[in-house]
Amino acid sequence: MTARFVLVFAFTATCTVAVGAAEPSVYFRSDSGIAVGDRTPLVEEVESDDIVRWRTPLGSGHSSPCVCGERIFLTTFVEGKLATVGLDRATGKVLWTQPAPHDRVEPTHPSGSAATSTPACDGERVVSFFGSYGLLCYDLDGKLLWQLPMGPFQDEFGSGSSPIVVDGRVLLNEDHDRDNFLLCVEAATGKTLWRTVREGTTRSYATPVVADFGVGAAKTKQVIVAGALQLTSYDFATGKLLWTVDGLARIVNTTPVVVGDMLYVSTWSPGGDTEGRIGMEPWETALAQWDKNADKKLTREECTNPDVLDRFYRIDLDQDQKLDQAEWVKYARVFELARNSVMALRASDVPGNPPRLVWQQDKNLPYVPSPLVYRGVVYLIKDGGILSALAADDGRTLKVGRVPGAGKFFASPVAGDGKVYILSDAGNLNVVKAASTDGDAAWEAISSRSFGERAVATPALVDGRIYLRTESALYCLGK
Repeated sequence: MTARFVLVFAFTATCTVAVGAAEPSVYFRSDSGIAVGDRTPLVEEVESDDIVRWRTPLGSGHSSPCVCGERIFLTTFVEGKLATVGLDRATGKVLWTQPAPHDRVEPTHPSGSAATSTPACDGERVVSFFGSYGLLCYDLDGKLLWQLPMGPFQDEFGSGSSPIVVDGRVLLNEDHDRDNFLLCVEAATGKTLWRTVREGTTRSYATPVVADFGVGAAKTKQVIVAGALQLTSYDFATGKLLWTVDGLARIVNTTPVVVGDMLYVSTWSPGGDTEGRIGMEPWETALAQWDKNADKKLTREECTNPDVLDRFYRIDLDQDQKLDQAEWVKYARVFELARNSVMALRASDVPGNPPRLVWQQDKNLPYVPSPLVYRGVVYLIKDGGILSALAADDGRTLKVGRVPGAGKFFASPVAGDGKVYILSDAGNLNVVKAASTDGDAAWEAISSRSFGERAVATPALVDGRIYLRTESALYCLGK
């Protein structure tokens, strides 16, 4: 819900290499979802104030820190105004703030923000996205280079997917109630290179990943998108559809993880479990029950199905305050086909063929946090602080337990230096010793710290530092 949960709406160097910077840029999902910071040691004990290198008060927003060279970029939403902010990485000093133009601010979920999407950087320019406006590109000193308006969209929960920058291209996926698309523009100019319509999709908020995915002759640079009901791959060069895999949830907030020729996807949404599924009556049955004026449409006043009434806005695609047969049938299909699970898929060695299922589980699945794959283990953190560790090769459960400070979780877990960092909505940062796959060493809670501030953004791990954003401030943590 980083996405309306969509909150955020974590990082391969193979995806985005910073030009003119000592290290690759690090921002949400810039590493195809691996989110690893293994280059230098990271703090283990986080209780002491001695680890706080600096704290910069910051306006509200749910975007995760984008670290590029000696700069950090974020977005904010303060008193109805949207902005991109550039900070000095060494001191946390705000260097510049650029307001984003907009005629109106998109509606958002109560848990969300109009500044949810994380900026992306290629070492020369930073790209921000606001659902209330569109794409904005700046140089590292905050000078506007180009802009591409496209919002707001038809979605009462707002936008959540973040842009990514790969090989001189900006990629953005927007799935809402209608008119959905995957967009590729030239990073230097903002020129549209291709735009692929995503027919049949409904609202979801996952950020796409780009990877040279496949085996042998089948290996191609692909843009992989997790959307409602379906995982889809597109050719990076042209936007052409390559393959699809069914079996995803009806709303997808999580971003897939690519590790070599393996792809890990975890999706969950209410009503998609085997028990307690949400459903809609056949159209003919619904008309017979509720169509009082016999106009072959259903209004809010006529329909008494609570599942439909809770989702009336998104089902009513033409926003005429009535549901017709096409709208009803489309969403009934979504409920019918939705599945909640975590899947491991292996790339095909036949060009154009979809990956094959290696293993699948349906327990302890997160709604918003994306999965983390670290040293052969898949980590899933769900509300209540339930942390699951699964063997990446066969899906066997290594350990399921609860981390301290249970509550809601929006930020995705990140890892480095043999540790996994997990941040809760209540602002509790948990450090966990990473599990091993031999069964002798399950994950263990090491330390925990409460910041006393709401936190939904995924931390960034760079050069032994943890850059952590709360609703009130940006922190730099490290020895």
